Amino acid sequence: MPPKKKPKTPPPPRGNQPRRVQAPQVRSGGRSGDPAARQRTILYAIAGSGVVALIAVILLVALGGGGGSKDKKVAALMNAAGCTFKSVKAAVPGHRTHIASLTAKLPWNTNPPSNGQHYPRWAVWGFYSEAVNPRFVVHNEEHGGVVLWWGTKTPQSTVAKLRAFYDKEPTGTFGTPYANFGGRIAITAWTGTPSTYGRNGDYGRGHIATCLSYTDATAKAFGAFRDAYRGHGPEGVPLSADQPGLGPTQ
Repeated sequence: MPPKKKPKTPPPPRGNQPRRVQAPQVRSGGRSGDPAARQRTILYAIAGSGVVALIAVILLVALGGGGGSKDKKVAALMNAAGCTFKSVKAAVPGHRTHIASLTAKLPWNTNPPSNGQHYPRWAVWGFYSEAVNPRFVVHNEEHGGVVLWWGTKTPQSTVAKLRAFYDKEPTGTFGTPYANFGGRIAITAWTGTPSTYGRNGDYGRGHIATCLSYTDATAKAFGAFRDAYRGHGPEGVPLSADQPGLGPTQ
């Protein structure tokens, strides 16, 4: 049996739009086990019970993706791996999430960006060898993606380990080099509650961990980060829409 061919690394988006790709049709609707859809169903079911406020708070913490015990677990593993970790309130000045510029300086509150204003189109899902404009990538985060970043001085052996991490569960995962990041690596995600997204200044939370190297402990921590936050984007986009090769067309 001839050996399987390794998937090619997709080139980064060019110009003002991501490239047109030939990809499978995105399945309509969310997955039956999608946390955001499940959360909305439960909230609607209890709407007339008279205890909406209390139960809604419990559900938002338990199912909203990205707070409380999840943060504590991820933080502990990141600290054990020698990485820094934090969660921040998403910053969207003027309630404008979309900025139609690929060069505008945006007020991101983490580096690399884990939330905030971004370009109206996202990047084709994949693992890239050339840097993708982060204004695209933040939109992938809004859709529930977990993003792997590395600097131009990051050893290729480390990049290969990040690629292996990506290959294990590529759906809803994204990888790209990042300018002015030296030899560091990072993992980011943006979580939120779709039913309240954009209301009363609620744009969810950004999560970021930054590391100097990739060890077995880092791999464990990155896995916990992915499991905690992937698929919990504030827009409620199902992971079925975040498969490698999928993306907007011109």
